Amino acid sequence: MTMLYSLIQEVQDATTSGSTNRQLKALTRITDLFLAGSARYSKRQVELFDEVFKILVEAIELKTRIKLARRFATDADAPPALVRAFATNDAAAVAGPVLSLSPALGEGDLIASASHQSQDHLLAIAQRETISEAITDILIERGEAKVVRAVAKNAGARISDDGFGELVLRSGGDGELALHVGTRRDIPRHHFLRLLETASASVCRKIVAANPKFSDVVQGAVTEVIDDINGQVRRHSSAHAKAKFRIKRLSEWKELREVDVHMGARSQNFEKTVAALSALAGCAIEIAERAVLNENPGAVQVLAKAAGCSWATVKALLLMTVAERKMSKADLELARESFERLERRTALRVLEFHEARRNMLAHASPSMAAGEAAKLEAMLG
Repeated sequence: MTMLYSLIQEVQDATTSGSTNRQLKALTRITDLFLAGSARYSKRQVELFDEVFKILVEAIELKTRIKLARRFATDADAPPALVRAFATNDAAAVAGPVLSLSPALGEGDLIASASHQSQDHLLAIAQRETISEAITDILIERGEAKVVRAVAKNAGARISDDGFGELVLRSGGDGELALHVGTRRDIPRHHFLRLLETASASVCRKIVAANPKFSDVVQGAVTEVIDDINGQVRRHSSAHAKAKFRIKRLSEWKELREVDVHMGARSQNFEKTVAALSALAGCAIEIAERAVLNENPGAVQVLAKAAGCSWATVKALLLMTVAERKMSKADLELARESFERLERRTALRVLEFHEARRNMLAHASPSMAAGEAAKLEAMLG
């Protein structure tokens, strides 16, 4: 280890004299020394190298640290301790290259950085080629707009169901984010529906333009565009096809019952729930989807009453996580009282009126459709 101590002294002397080139050469030689004998070093010797890297990275002047970080960012054989020393540096210009690119950083290293470092550090992590759900959850929770947008447009980022829920929520006031989220191929359909319902008409049309599979969508009123997009997504959903086939078979055999809605809701199975609910209520699948996803509990209550469901099933529907209602016991009690007061014939009339109005909009001129859109979307509220 005599050579190591000599090189350490050289870096320290260069730090004192301000020689950037000598610092760079000495630390590079220390790294080469580690790589040349890492397989033979004892645990204590490896720990010594780790400590040396930590100390020297802090001692070297900023512009040299930046150069070294860029050099080792894509080196799969770079000493992990050296890479971690760069990654944990407070200066984003130093940490950024390794956080974005280094294969030497493990999941734990990235989680630690994402949990505690600055927005610029988070942005660097968001640009990695692949990112796990555990990391994207943190980035979405802690990240400001630029970070969250980078996650949403990163095709290699895996996003959890909760992560998509938060992205859709934040897309409400951010058209750019809504576009990135809406054009992801892995977005679950229930989140896609919620996004389309809250996005502006211009954003919906940009989602259409950015995705080839929506190329045949008619550019009409917002509701029509949403339904056309959703229809195409639904047709390509294997989960929906499976649920639709099962419900159709039960209906043909006259074995479709309230329990199919209840069990679908209890198991948080969106596709099974909306397929069964629309069949029992005798309404279009779009209406059932909107009712289940609507934060206002009135929509589900009307549709469930029309379908002949009991309060137990309505409660299960209201507690589905896809709508993010987060209802308290008091909220549920008020909903129960409202549901019990609601007569089925009233619910059926509301549903018939809703269907008639949608049919009218489907054949209306764009100007008329635009004027009626807000009323229509609030219909079951």
